[in-house]
Amino acid sequence: MTSRLTHFDATGQAHMVDVAEKTETHRIARAIGRIRMQPDTFHMIKHGAAKKGDVLGIARLAAIQAAKRAADLIPLCHPVPLTRVAVAFAMEPEQHAITCTVTAETVGRTGVEMEALTAVQVGLLTIYDMCKSVDRGMVMGDVHLLEKIGGKSGHWVAKEA
Repeated sequence: MTSRLTHFDATGQAHMVDVAEKTETHRIARAIGRIRMQPDTFHMIKHGAAKKGDVLGIARLAAIQAAKRAADLIPLCHPVPLTRVAVAFAMEPEQHAITCTVTAETVGRTGVEMEALTAVQVGLLTIYDMCKSVDRGMVMGDVHLLEKIGGKSGHWVAKEA
């Protein structure tokens, strides 16, 4: 880990990192998060019985849209031309939880970690929004980067928790 925070200049002022001299490379980031809920809420989603419709289908679209808008939400995040955003949900019946995994890709001068992480958060928030009328106690968490590929720092994989 580097000791220098790149979003601050020599005088300590926040700034957008200059990526003009960086090489364009194929960049990939994978992030994951989880939402836990009551058993009845889990079964409602699993069996497609939510009054608002297809919870995971809508959450998938929301996650993709969020990846595309990360730079609008995070002040110093560069707008990135995404080449792919893939969203997968996995049902965890024993924990009454759903995991959201997002893979974001680009060919560019800066990575797509923020896009993948933002997409996971918004995907989980959308599940919450669509089901809050029956379960306000849902808990979102464990959001983290799983892997990033490309750029100067190369390939990074999260250590097992």
